Amino acid sequence: PSSIPSTTSCWDGCSRKSEETRSVNTTAQRPRVVSGMRPTGKLHLGHLVGALSNWGPLHEKYECLYFVADWHALTSEHAIRKSITSNAIDNVADWISAGVDPERSTLFIQSLVPEHAELALLLSMVVPIPWLERVPTYKEQQEQLTDRDLSTLGFLGYPLLQTADIAVYDGRFVPVGDDQVAHLELSREAIRRFHQYYGEVLVEPQPLLTPVSRLPGLDNRKMSKSYGNTIDLTDDAETVTKKVRQMYTDPKRVRADIPGTVEGNPVFMYHDAFNTNVAEVDDLKARYRAGKVGDVEVKTKLAAAMNAALEPLRARRREVRVKPDHIRELLVEGSRRARVIAQATMERVRDAMKLRY
Repeated sequence: PSSIPSTTSCWDGCSRKSEETRSVNTTAQRPRVVSGMRPTGKLHLGHLVGALSNWGPLHEKYECLYFVADWHALTSEHAIRKSITSNAIDNVADWISAGVDPERSTLFIQSLVPEHAELALLLSMVVPIPWLERVPTYKEQQEQLTDRDLSTLGFLGYPLLQTADIAVYDGRFVPVGDDQVAHLELSREAIRRFHQYYGEVLVEPQPLLTPVSRLPGLDNRKMSKSYGNTIDLTDDAETVTKKVRQMYTDPKRVRADIPGTVEGNPVFMYHDAFNTNVAEVDDLKARYRAGKVGDVEVKTKLAAAMNAALEPLRARRREVRVKPDHIRELLVEGSRRARVIAQATMERVRDAMKLRY
């Protein structure tokens, strides 16, 4: 969006920064925020406006841990032969390009911190199966992803692994939109259930409500890679322009001189998100409602505005992707630091459960 956070351009020098910079988060005792993304493919504008544009600024107030949820990806992608690891590197390049500062947030790989799995297993000893079966997305995805076998223990236990992802770092807050608060509630319930047996060992996370812009896909359905209706963060200017020309608009408006509907029209939703020229947007809306502008002009100006907003991100991404090994090293080091926190949590958990020999 037009408010894409900026990040430092010191990609060469990031690895040479002192540990003093990295230790600010832990010494300041700031509340900890935890969130992650599944590396199932390229990131698109939905990820940008729904998460990444919020992730970057959070390090000003919180200690932020952001992870590549590769185990979560396997819950639905286990039979699909594509590289989760290459997706992970590519996705993290997008995170950094979108303003997530690796010097002020801990970026890491879920599977490089095995304590996630250990805590998820221990939670599974006390959480009833019906709690997992009632999660709305459990049945929804089984109905939607009919080309995959989702009748696995891993898929059913997804919410417990998600709970462990947060609790193993004493995560105080999880950044979510208001429509996702219910998903976090199961994690809170699971932790309360654990506390009934073993005492208050874990931190019960709270939702950190963040402003979320919800962009529809190019065809006005939910934006999803499986629908082929996304604009990806890796798309160049020409590709973005081509995709914008194909965007769904008011289906009742068969000619430019017929008044059209602006509300709920994806083209104008994208204008609101990306076009910083408010006067231009207001003029286009007024003329569209009056039947005095064609879709070609509206979409041409949208493509120009989007490319102007996305070009700084593309430039940073080119800089970041020059050194993929640096991203890999950054994630390995971040995983090492994250694991120190996770190991301390598991020491408390084992003590509470009397698992000492």
